[in-house]
Amino acid sequence: MRVTYNWLKDFVDIKISARELADKLTMAGLEVVSLEEKEGDFIFEIEITSNRPDWLSVLGIAREVAMITGAKLKNFCALLNTEGKSKTKKTKTNGKLKIEIEDKKDCPLYTARIIENVKVGSSPEWIKKRLELVGCRNVNNVVDITNYVLFELGEPLHAFDLGKINQEKIVVRRAKAGEKILTIDGLENNLSKDVLLIADADKAVAIAGVMGGKDSEVSFATKNILLEAAVFNPVVIRRSRQAIGKTSEASYRFERGIDLDLVNRASLRAAQLLKEFCAAQETSFTISNLSSSKETQIDLDIVYVAKTLGINLAAVKIKQILTGLGFQIKQKSKNVLRVKVPSFRQDVKQQIDLVEEISRIFGYERIPNTVPSVKPVVAAYGKRDLVSEIKNMLIGLGVTEAITYSLIDRGGLVEAGLDFGVKPVEVMNPLSQEQEILRPTLMLGLGRAISFNLNQKQEHVAIFEIADIFKAEKEPEENLALGIALSGTKAFFTGQGKCRDEASLLNLKGILETIFVRLGIADYEFIRQSDSSICIYIQKEKIGLMFELSAQALNSLEIKNRNVFLCEVSLEKLLSFARPNKKFVCLPKYPGITRDISFILQDKFSVRDILILLKEKGQPLLSEVRVADYYQGKQIPTGFRGLTLSCLYASGERTLTEKEIQPIHDLLCQLLNQQFQVKLR
Repeated sequence: MRVTYNWLKDFVDIKISARELADKLTMAGLEVVSLEEKEGDFIFEIEITSNRPDWLSVLGIAREVAMITGAKLKNFCALLNTEGKSKTKKTKTNGKLKIEIEDKKDCPLYTARIIENVKVGSSPEWIKKRLELVGCRNVNNVVDITNYVLFELGEPLHAFDLGKINQEKIVVRRAKAGEKILTIDGLENNLSKDVLLIADADKAVAIAGVMGGKDSEVSFATKNILLEAAVFNPVVIRRSRQAIGKTSEASYRFERGIDLDLVNRASLRAAQLLKEFCAAQETSFTISNLSSSKETQIDLDIVYVAKTLGINLAAVKIKQILTGLGFQIKQKSKNVLRVKVPSFRQDVKQQIDLVEEISRIFGYERIPNTVPSVKPVVAAYGKRDLVSEIKNMLIGLGVTEAITYSLIDRGGLVEAGLDFGVKPVEVMNPLSQEQEILRPTLMLGLGRAISFNLNQKQEHVAIFEIADIFKAEKEPEENLALGIALSGTKAFFTGQGKCRDEASLLNLKGILETIFVRLGIADYEFIRQSDSSICIYIQKEKIGLMFELSAQALNSLEIKNRNVFLCEVSLEKLLSFARPNKKFVCLPKYPGITRDISFILQDKFSVRDILILLKEKGQPLLSEVRVADYYQGKQIPTGFRGLTLSCLYASGERTLTEKEIQPIHDLLCQLLNQQFQVKLR
């Protein structure tokens, strides 16, 4: 949304500089992404969130400016806020124009003014300049006035050449099969039933809420015009815009919702300007399907405000803020205010919405930083808690969360060799080839994310995603999955200098083992399928797969000179094995003694089997055994690997002696030699 400093001053007496105003707007939630000085004015480029259509106008921004600067809206706005309101739901007319609306849900309100004796020409310089500064081209005085009111008040208007409207009849209807319309951009559009039209007795004259038709546009030969101001269903306008592949300032606003109470006031404003600058005269006004906005009232508890914000605000201050933003306040009880929500604030529905308004106007920077009280939670039990806990574990392990698209292309899946023979859920009417199926795996999205980051010159990428995947069996299935992707080399410093850790399947294995242990899962297993893939099991049930991407997959993802390692785990299955209950024990009173065993092992033997054997035979003094070092290289024969196991011997009753430890340690070395043919080093 673009708005100028001088245009805002028509509504508010601003005493501060444009730069100061930009800072205040940003702190109040209207992020000013750029401020440009041009032709003696300042242009604010403001990022508007989708839930605030009331900010898509100079009036809407001015309302905020008045509040945050302590100024008042000028009388000009008071006039706009009182005129043109109607309470009847019946059609009103004082002219010959007929309006038909096929579906009242598509068009809750339609108004039309017949304005005659229009002198179409050039607009005044000040209107031209303001429109140019906000990025709107000049056409003629009639069209420029409708655009001016759109930016000023936020209500899109459209002017038709009345002489080109057959039988002075307007029909709001859906397009028919095979119907076409030539729009003002000079392009012919093939229409579908999703497109809402404005038509006369014979033909379509505009795509409702999106773009006018070429055949009915205002030209320098136009004498009489029909001025349209309406409200259309936001969903219908979005579908119309998508169906024809066009967008406009009007559709941008209609898709986000229009204030019903604003429509007639905007039409009046345009009529005033047409009379002043086009020597025009209004002869009739017609309203059809007049709807009124639903009144919303919210009881606001002042104690709730204090509890949420962490500060005590007086009721007088709360009233001042909300009243300045257009809310109407009544005192319901000592600590409760009854707040009537204005029609232009469609986003405010509950107490917390009002608290947000209070906090942003009061100033986030004025709310003191406090340490919240935290109740310690021993374990998470619900599915949502466990998923959140897994995310925290992964982030703590240095893996960044990614969010990828759930709609993907089938071709990319096949080219990367990631389809795994799964039948995908197809989209019946995909918007594009890239969105033809629901993802049966997270791996394609993560692989593409890896590719993007590597192309941004990232040396090490570690990402994960927890999201639903889909497959088509007898009925479509939706399951929660965890995907992890690693690539590149991570550099870090130790006491011995700089080290480099290159991503591999072992890194993935270590990440998963950490998750399993913290979730209380003990009976897990990693079974190698091939040199580049490993199956993951818990209690003999397969829950996932991890593997290295093939050269074909890397080529399809445009990844060069890098290896990529992926894993995908069924979270539904994983969580069914989780035992989050934690049993806490006292720290050991007596120190343990560590002994290492270094040996060379044939590749055919599993390290897991070795660890199980040592833990079983080393009881009760062997407290812990883990892999301390792993090596394959020139000093190790082909088909072998070098390992070092670290064994911790400890007792909860006394400090162990060398005489107690040595026999057990010798026994473990002997067992390794007998059962796994290791060569001790």
